[in-house]
Order: sequence, then C-alpha cells, then structure tokens
Amino acid sequence: MSSTNVVSVEQLRSRLEGGERIALLDVRFNPKEPAYGREAYTKGHLPGAAFIDFKADLTDPAQEHGGRSPLPAPERLAALFGSLGIDRETAVVAYEDGNGPAASRLWWVLRYLGAERVQVLDGGYSAWTAAGGAVEAGPAGVAAPREFVPSPRADWLAGVEEVRRASAGGGAKLVDSRDAAQFSGREAPFDPVAGHIPGASNYFWKDALEADGAWKSPEQLRERFADLPQSGEIIVYCGSGISATPNVLALQEAGYENVKLYAGSWSDWISYSENPVAVGDEEKI
Repeated sequence: MSSTNVVSVEQLRSRLEGGERIALLDVRFNPKEPAYGREAYTKGHLPGAAFIDFKADLTDPAQEHGGRSPLPAPERLAALFGSLGIDRETAVVAYEDGNGPAASRLWWVLRYLGAERVQVLDGGYSAWTAAGGAVEAGPAGVAAPREFVPSPRADWLAGVEEVRRASAGGGAKLVDSRDAAQFSGREAPFDPVAGHIPGASNYFWKDALEADGAWKSPEQLRERFADLPQSGEIIVYCGSGISATPNVLALQEAGYENVKLYAGSWSDWISYSENPVAVGDEEKI
C-alpha cells in the first residue's frame, strides 16, 4: 500500500538495494513466551536488523498508576536508540512476525520522541521471508552510536485528566481498541475490573487489517473511521497502551491528524477508584 507509516516488502527491498541507510528493528514478541523474541531473532532476522526486547525496552515495571505497561522515561528510550545508531533523523523500519501491536508500539514510541522517518513493515518477518527476502542468523553487528536527543510530542500523549474530560463530554472522542467482549464487560482476561471508559466507542484494532493480515488501504481505513470527525481530537486506548497503537497508526493513515494515545489505558483508568465504568455494547462501532 502507498503509505507514510507502512512500507511494503517490495518498497523496503528496493530502498535497501538502492543503498539507503535504514535502521531495521526486530521487535518480535510473545507475551506467553518471554524468550521467544530473542530466540526467533537469533535463528533468523532481516540483514543488519537490531533486536528490541519489547518488554524490557519498551515498558517499565507497573506501579500503582500508569497501567500494566507504563512508558519508559524519554531519556531511557533515547539512550537505547542512540546505542543502536539511531537519531531523530534516521530512517527506521520496525517489524515483528506479522502486523501486530509490538511494531506499532515501537513506531509510536519513536514518533512520540520526535523521530519523523519511522515505518512498520507490512506483514513483518513472515511477509519478508515469503517474498524470498534474505535473512541472517546470529547476533547483530554493533552500529556506531549516535546521539538521540528526545523531543517528546505532547500532542501524541493523553493523561488521565484529559481522558476524564473527554469521558464527561469534553470534546475529544474516545476510541477503545480492545475486542467487543472486553469492551462490553463480558470478559476481563487481564484486568480486575471489566467494562470500558464511559463515552468511548469500540474499534477493535484488528479490524484495521485485511483477512490475510495485511494493512488496509488509507481509503478503507477512512471508511472504517467515517463516524469520527476528521477535525476533532481523538484519544485512543486499550488495556495497557499496547494494542491501541495500531489504531493510532491506522487513524493517521486515514488522514486524522489530532490523535493521542492514552498510554496507561484501561488498566490505569481503573486504578483510580473514583473513575466511572461503563458496560454494554451500546457504543460499539
């Protein structure tokens, strides 16, 4: 697909063959198997790609508030990317096994820190190898470090106070990225409280993908989000701020420019006993 935030296998291969310097980041991850990403990377990865440990590198330990997967401090993230030879001007392509939340979270983190040239690989490692793309095994080479000076974008991040105002009808639209069962409160597999933030609409993040797992086109995504005003502010959340990021990316692909992530998401919202909870499907989209 023609896109700013998503790059196809063919496009990436053409750019690499043309000699463009692109930092490739492998962020394969399985929450049920902590060692999976590292082991998969060691067995085979795109040539020159560096490994990102999703849990260790892109989340902080949970506290009383902040959700199940808090964002690390910008300075810690900047030190990580700098050590991999990445600065804010570096072209970066992130990938995982297919199209999932891990690569989108990495994309979001880099963009939030001020990097502009960041994309996710459509179809990830599976699409690359299916197309005959070269792979290499073993550890990555050591890149020359660069200084990544973070410039966090406040217009990409929402806190609980902003979400409270939006929930009370304060103008911004709330988008819940979880599946319908979690949104409605029928299931709560990861959190002690079921339901959703009052006033939110449910757009399951996987509905941004085709049946074969590829990203939908910008035109298809505009149709998907047609009930959301293009000119208004949108705050996206999920359970812990991870699976919301594919929806942030999808909204940008559809032309929405004022989109924020509630990084703490539902798990942060319910950590405040005074916050209201809604159940039911009446706001499901």
